[in-house]
Amino acid sequence: MLNPAPRSAPLQQQAATPPHQAAVPPPAPPNPGNQPPNAAQLAPNAAPPPAPAPAAVPAPGAPDPGAALGGATTSLAEWVTGPDSPNKTLQQFGISGTDLGIIWDNGDPANHQVLMAFGDTFGYCAVNEHQWRYNTLFRSQDRDLGDGIHVAPGDAANRYSGSPVRQPGFSKQIISSIKWAPNETGIIPTSGVSVGKTQYVSFMSIRDWGRDGEWTTNYSGIAVSKDNGQNWGVYPGTIRASGPDSGRARFVPGNENFQMGAFVKSNDGYLYSFGTPPGRGGSAYLARVPQQFVPDLSKYQYWNGDSNSWVPGKPDAATPVIPGPVGEMSAQYNTYLKQYLVMYTNGMNDVVARTAPAPRVRGARSKCSCRPGRCPAASTRR
Repeated sequence: MLNPAPRSAPLQQQAATPPHQAAVPPPAPPNPGNQPPNAAQLAPNAAPPPAPAPAAVPAPGAPDPGAALGGATTSLAEWVTGPDSPNKTLQQFGISGTDLGIIWDNGDPANHQVLMAFGDTFGYCAVNEHQWRYNTLFRSQDRDLGDGIHVAPGDAANRYSGSPVRQPGFSKQIISSIKWAPNETGIIPTSGVSVGKTQYVSFMSIRDWGRDGEWTTNYSGIAVSKDNGQNWGVYPGTIRASGPDSGRARFVPGNENFQMGAFVKSNDGYLYSFGTPPGRGGSAYLARVPQQFVPDLSKYQYWNGDSNSWVPGKPDAATPVIPGPVGEMSAQYNTYLKQYLVMYTNGMNDVVARTAPAPRVRGARSKCSCRPGRCPAASTRR
């Protein structure tokens, strides 16, 4: 674990855990600075950012994305959580149902796993408050996800066990409230990524649930884990307020478009982060940051299509890279297509896939339609 410099801001201590769940000391940040959230932060002795990569072109020999994705069908591989899951999540983790399921690679070649962060998590419904938790985490050594995901039992003493647990048979909440907003009804993970062996999760603080596909947020932020997701802390300097009345965090125009995230790493040294407003109706925007500066908002650059350039430090300079409605996006570099691939819902029970040779390029579009209630990519959230 890196030790903070004398002027570094500590990670926000996790607060307001559910009954019987003790807060844990979060790890220390790698010198993100000690300025207020969203303000310029110091990065002493930091290496200069990598030079921008040249414009990407389609890789030679890559299949045509439209032909590969057009007319694609989906099928259910296996339930991951719930009473129908072969993982017996109710018995092993006290989980009868979850919201979403954010999946990423832990970046540890010696102990390679896929990590899965879930939003609203329910346990035994007959128990008071249904054993509800803001969020939970699974880990799996499964390399082939096409036939389902095997999750081993949790062990509080083993950071590579199937889940961080509060006690045997009960997964703990991983990201708790930092108490920066007067009204908060949820902490929902929206994306996860590893940089080296450090795990980062973007999350949104829910202010209020509205009509189907609509909700408001207080802010978004980034949580970090240095121990394979066993314990998490929140960087105060990563908080992006969604508006001027969002509580303690200072509002910076443009941050309302980065309330939900989708991380994707590139070989140019940057971490790219797609952003959307809360809900499923907004457009998608794009930011990037050198991978060594993920918790430092002052190092982020924002793609402006009007000037065809990256604009440092100004979220309101970002222009849409994908027109709305874009709901709960996921992003990756697809080694088969040799293209960047994003998937999202469009508000009409469709799953939409887009590809592009570089994250900032408006890409080809393929659409996969699923009948309501039958699409395995669908969220349990309204």
